[in-house]
Amino acid sequence: MPRLLLINPNTNESTTAMMVAIGREALDHEGNSSAEAGSAPWDIEGVTAREGVPLITNEAALRVAAQAVVARLSECPLEKVAGIVIAAFGDPGLLEARAGVPAAIPVTGIAEAAMAEAPGRFAVVTTTPELLGSIEASAIAYGHGARFAGVRLTPGDPHTLMADPARLVEALAEACAEAIERDRVQSIVIGGGPLARAARDLRKRFSQPIVEPIPAAIRLALRRARHAKADAR
Repeated sequence: MPRLLLINPNTNESTTAMMVAIGREALDHEGNSSAEAGSAPWDIEGVTAREGVPLITNEAALRVAAQAVVARLSECPLEKVAGIVIAAFGDPGLLEARAGVPAAIPVTGIAEAAMAEAPGRFAVVTTTPELLGSIEASAIAYGHGARFAGVRLTPGDPHTLMADPARLVEALAEACAEAIERDRVQSIVIGGGPLARAARDLRKRFSQPIVEPIPAAIRLALRRARHAKADAR
C-alpha cells in the first residue's frame, strides 16, 4: 500500500490524529477515487515530534520544531513512504528534510501547498502574531509576493483560543471577513495545521475560496509522489 508520512512538528498527539483523519478524507477524494484499477489504495501514517511544544506560536519554537522534524524523520523507516508532509504552517525543517531523505521521496510543507493552491490575491488568517514575520517571509520565498495581501490575526492568546473550538471558529471567521472586506482578496489561506478542523467549518461561511492547509498539502504531496514514481520507472 503506497503511503504518505505526515509529521506534526507540534508535540500534540491528538492534533496529529486530527490532521491524519482530515488527510485521509482528502486522499479518498483526490487519490483513491482516481487510482488505477487494481492498484493499492493510498494511506497516511502520522508521526509526532518528540521535542518542542504542543502549539508552535513563535520563532524560537519554530526553530526547535525544525530540529525535531529532522530528528523524528531519522527514526522513521522510509522504505514504503512515497511522500512526506510537514504539517505546521511554518514548514519547519522543510529544506533540511529534503536534503536528508532520499531524492525519490518528495517533501511538502502545508504553507507551501496552501499558498500555491490559493487563487488570485490571497491573505493568510491565523492565530499566532509572533509568527507574522515568518509567514510573510514564506510567501515571498515561495514566489507569491505579488499575490500576498498580508496576514489577518485573531485577537487574544492563541492557546486560550485553541482551547475553545467554537470561539476559535468565530474569531477566525471575523478575521476572514476583515481580509475580504479590507484587503479585497480573492481567497484566504488558513494558517496552521492545528487549525485544520476550523478551516473546514469556515469553508461553508464564505463564497471566496477558503484554502485548508492539510488537504492542500495532501493533494500536492500526492501529485509529487506520483510524478516521482513515474520518473523512477
